[in-house]
Amino acid sequence: MLTSKLLIIEDDPEQQHDLQVIFDFLECEDLIITGSANWQEQMDDISSLQTILLGGCSSDEQRDKTLASIQALDEDVPVLLLGEEDSAAQMESLSSAVGVLGCVILPASHSQLTSMLQKARIYRESRRVQQSERPVTLFRSLVGNSRAVRQVRRLIEQVAASTANVLILGESGTGKEVVARNLHYNSSRREHPFVPINCGAIPADLLESELFGHEKGAFTGAITARQGRFEMAEGGTLFLDEIGDMSLNMQVKLLRVLQERTFERVGSNKSIKTNVRIIAATHRNLEERIKEGEFREDLFYRLNVFPIEMPPLRERSSDIPLLVNELISRFEKDKRGSVRLTPASIISLCQYHWPGNVRELANLIERLVILYPYGVVDLAELPDKFRIQGLNMAEFGDVEELDDDGIEDNYRNAAAVTRLPNDNFDLKEHLSNMEYTFIKQALDEANGVVAHAAKRLNMRRTTLVEKLRKYDLQRGEEATNF
Repeated sequence: MLTSKLLIIEDDPEQQHDLQVIFDFLECEDLIITGSANWQEQMDDISSLQTILLGGCSSDEQRDKTLASIQALDEDVPVLLLGEEDSAAQMESLSSAVGVLGCVILPASHSQLTSMLQKARIYRESRRVQQSERPVTLFRSLVGNSRAVRQVRRLIEQVAASTANVLILGESGTGKEVVARNLHYNSSRREHPFVPINCGAIPADLLESELFGHEKGAFTGAITARQGRFEMAEGGTLFLDEIGDMSLNMQVKLLRVLQERTFERVGSNKSIKTNVRIIAATHRNLEERIKEGEFREDLFYRLNVFPIEMPPLRERSSDIPLLVNELISRFEKDKRGSVRLTPASIISLCQYHWPGNVRELANLIERLVILYPYGVVDLAELPDKFRIQGLNMAEFGDVEELDDDGIEDNYRNAAAVTRLPNDNFDLKEHLSNMEYTFIKQALDEANGVVAHAAKRLNMRRTTLVEKLRKYDLQRGEEATNF
């Protein structure tokens, strides 16, 4: 079903009839078919159009005039050229015109037509986002609505306003720095610097200078005095990533700073007072490191005042659709392209183990954006390791040859072979997350208009309003619990 408003400009009555049949089959709810001479009379507001499909005109001059008038009225509306095989060369020459996204050779296959309309929809939405005055802050908040992520949000809210040291635990790629930035952003120190440093990436003999700074001539190569990260972060937050990889010698010096709130630059005897909040993170088990003699127990207790544990992605697979949408939105905002994933491909991603966690998912989405720009990625287009193991692709058949019922059957086949994501799978939570995802997507597509989103979801407006309250989604605004 196509719910977007489409305008078809076609002068040939027979072709108009054929196009009406095609789009009736696609269950297009809002379609206007008119000729090139009077198309503007049929439009109340061109900005309400999703896409214009420009077919045959009485002459080449009339087609050029129509394209020019479309651009004059709304330069952001996407245009798709329609024509038969014998007009392909002429259409190709016009495809470079401003606003023309591509050509559709008739008769078009179901997949080709829906793919081009999807490309036009993404283009239209991205243009609207660019013109919107609403600030879009991506990944400032944690993305997800699973129980684990909601718990992390609650912990952030509880500790953000305090000055307590925080220790963030979790596997690599789970978003520990995102948590640290959230803590800083929601604290009274947000107007001061947030300074990150990776303790595992800097050699032990250089880490002291990086943290505390040095004076001129303190060592070979120190040709000028230099501030350290503690001074850079004064009044703000110092994020010590991979603290578990810090040498024992540096652990002693860091412990002294935490206890006395003073330090000296390398090569100086002058004490400098410091007022920074320490947030540390590690993927290592520090209690095991203490037993092995690789980490100081007293430093651990200094850092571990308020622990926050980030769950691995495999334990919150219900958040994957939200993460995929957010990552794609980030690419669209940065004008780096876009892509859409079918339900079958999303199901497959939810089954994958994700050893690289969210970082691995982000890399995959970037790869798909490059491989299939503005396209639709189905199960077959995913790299091999991300496909559902044991799934027989023959069950899906040739997508281009399927009608709507066939496609729905394919998605049911994909669901039929789906396994439970993990031992602690919570069906109620999973269904709740799916509902949240679709409601937010409908709101985004409707630009925050509840009535339009309710129509898109085929539910009563009052019912949708209740669900907005339930999930703390704001009408006409970005969702606040991302």
